[in-house]
Amino acid sequence: MNILWSISHIILILAAIGGFFIALYIHHTKRRGENVVCPLDFKCDQVIRSKYSKLFGINVENWGIAYYSFTALSYIIFLAFPAILNLKFVLITLILSMIAFIFSIYLTFIQAFKLREWCTWCLISASFCTIIFLSAWLGSDYSLGDIAGYIK
Repeated sequence: MNILWSISHIILILAAIGGFFIALYIHHTKRRGENVVCPLDFKCDQVIRSKYSKLFGINVENWGIAYYSFTALSYIIFLAFPAILNLKFVLITLILSMIAFIFSIYLTFIQAFKLREWCTWCLISASFCTIIFLSAWLGSDYSLGDIAGYIK
C-alpha cells in the first residue's frame, strides 16, 4: 500500500461522506414537504421534485444514500484491512463509481438542457461523484490490464 493509495482513498471517503449527507438532507426535506435551501439562489426544489428525480421508481437521493454509504464503508474497510482486498471487490467498487459518475453527468445535462434550472446540492453531489471516481481509479493498485485479465 503506497501513500498515493492512502491519500486518494481518504479523499474518496470524505467525498462519500459529504455526498451521503447531501442525499440525506434532500431525502428528509422532501419527506417533510419542506423547501430545500439552495445556497446559490438556484431552484433546487424544481430540480429535486422533477420527473427526472426517480430512477426505476426510486428517488435519486435514496440511490445516493445507498451508493455513498456503500462507497464510504467499502473504502474504510480497504484502509483498515488492506489484506482483505481482492480484485473482484475492487472491480465492483470501480465499476459502481464509474456508473455513479456517468449518471451524475447525465443528471447535470438534464439540469442544463431539459429543466434549465440548477440545484446547488445536485452539482456538489456530482462533484463528489467525480472525486470518488477519479480517486478510486487513480488510487487503485491494479492496472487496467489486471482488471481486463480478470474479466476474461
